[in-house]
Amino acid sequence: MSIRLFIPGDAGAVAVGADEVATSLAAAAAGRGVAVDIIRTGSRGLYWLEPLVEAETPNGRIGFGPAAADEADGILGAILDGTPHPHGVGAVEEIPWLKRQTRLTFARCGIVDPRSLDDYRAHEGLKGLERALEIGPAAIVEELVQSGLRGRGGAGFPTGIKWRTVAATAAQQKYIVCNADEGDSGTFADRMIMEGDPFVLIEGMAIAGIAVGATKGYVYIRSEYPHAVAAMDAAIDIARKAGILGPRVVDSDFAFDMEVRVGAGAYVCGEETSLLESLEGRRGIVRAKPPLPAHKGLFGRPTVINNVLSLASAPIILARGAAFYRDFGIGRSRGTMPIQLAGMAKYGGLFETAFGVTLGELVDDIGGGTWNGRPVRAVQVGGPLGAYFPRELFDTPFDYEAFAARDGLIGHGGIVVFDDTVDMAKQARFAMEFCALESCGKCTPCRIGSTRGVEVIDRIARGEQREDNLVVLEDLCNTMKFGSLCALGGFTPYPVMSALTHFPEDFGAAPTRLAAAE
Repeated sequence: MSIRLFIPGDAGAVAVGADEVATSLAAAAAGRGVAVDIIRTGSRGLYWLEPLVEAETPNGRIGFGPAAADEADGILGAILDGTPHPHGVGAVEEIPWLKRQTRLTFARCGIVDPRSLDDYRAHEGLKGLERALEIGPAAIVEELVQSGLRGRGGAGFPTGIKWRTVAATAAQQKYIVCNADEGDSGTFADRMIMEGDPFVLIEGMAIAGIAVGATKGYVYIRSEYPHAVAAMDAAIDIARKAGILGPRVVDSDFAFDMEVRVGAGAYVCGEETSLLESLEGRRGIVRAKPPLPAHKGLFGRPTVINNVLSLASAPIILARGAAFYRDFGIGRSRGTMPIQLAGMAKYGGLFETAFGVTLGELVDDIGGGTWNGRPVRAVQVGGPLGAYFPRELFDTPFDYEAFAARDGLIGHGGIVVFDDTVDMAKQARFAMEFCALESCGKCTPCRIGSTRGVEVIDRIARGEQREDNLVVLEDLCNTMKFGSLCALGGFTPYPVMSALTHFPEDFGAAPTRLAAAE
């Protein structure tokens, strides 16, 4: 008898014992004389169930999670005999949390072997690249424009417009740069793609290269992601040997190759011009714009810089068409967004859905509130520089413009949940301290303003001239917001001002004063 098991090799699953579970299941199978084929997949993103063991059956995969190494024999017995197991979750595809999602970008994560190109092809892989080669560069760009895809890394700039700009810029050499320096708190979508479905990123970058006339690509991955680095290196090597990368992409007249570069751990290198400086071998310092990277980017050449999720969305847009993708979402926010629930969320993980779901649905319904049962007091959306939203704003739809209208930002789609024990003055201080530590130091508002911000918040906490210092803090935030060269200094005021506005009691101020000042 032979059985086939799927166990994530995803860093999140490995952190809670997935490797030990895989080893124990192999040993238990050997002890029973059962042949077992263990495939190490990516994670499906249901992190409260990790390690999630899936077994292939004639009726689909059944799951067990969270699994422990000492339960291996019991899990194996349940698979072989069909007996109940306390951690059995039944048919994985029928788990409500997974079933209610709209998985486009993450359609293969947790399903395929990330190091099998055959597996990738068997699950609709490379269809986007094949169509891209059929329709040609100009039509590819137009498809992206019409899809409404916007950058999934922060500002939400239309991806197709960026590609169109680079395509129209004359140069002998152009580049595609993937920003995989995923450093925001509560975010892990980029890592999940690279570890669980690396070929989709390779396909997306190849499509981008053909569209704009670029022949070389770089994936800039943060050093804290060794599993992702290994997965991408392996997938690139496989793709190159298969002719997907190289002088003739899939036997076409287009050339495109790519490689991985590893960052040194600077948060500011998530900003595109700092990233370019680092790629060129220099310290990651923000460049003044203009010129834009689309005109003068890596090594002074026209460059497309997109994050992982943006590039990984290109294959399905090309395979299924712009209209298919555009039909999901609301307003100017089209397609799906992989939303990452973290912090105190009871059901933490990745939830991909169309734009338009409300923040309250995400936190209370999908996220299940807090794991300790305490009330949710605030959520931070968009990383350490995102605004804090109180429950009164939970009717906000997940939409770029809706968040901007309430002085927030979606960013990379991370949602960090806080219960009612959180001190929002300390959270505001953390934002300033974080900016001070991570600033590249080039511009004064960010370099000096963040340090002064920590000092002012400390004076407020000590009760020193509280009202006067609150005014100084607000003024300082305005200076940083409008005077900083990049989003590190420019966005730091979002968490600070939102904490001041929505939770003034934590700063010892009356709610009416700040509400009126707003």
